[in-house]
Amino acid sequence: MIHLIRAPASAQQLDAMLEELREYVKLAVDIRRGILTGGGALHADCEAVLLEDGSRQEDIWGADWIPATREVRYEALINIRPGQGNLSMSIQDQATRDQIEGVVRKLLGES
Repeated sequence: MIHLIRAPASAQQLDAMLEELREYVKLAVDIRRGILTGGGALHADCEAVLLEDGSRQEDIWGADWIPATREVRYEALINIRPGQGNLSMSIQDQATRDQIEGVVRKLLGES
């Protein structure tokens, strides 16, 4: 189940987002708006929810959250963006990674 998270997620929301993959949550993070979507099997599904909510494509990045280790991973097919200078699935720009980590830790890190 994909959840749109605008405020720190509850334990119940995090549990629901973990239903699909159990060990980690696929995320799409809007770094401009400071919100994210999580859950489901594909980053693209999370991205679609943000787009429907008014996010701009160039502000959305894919990541994973591993609650057990509190780790953020920065690889997703939606991150391949030659027009924005990101040529691989992994987010190459450290400033973008830092923004993503800030949003993820703010909204999921205390769950």
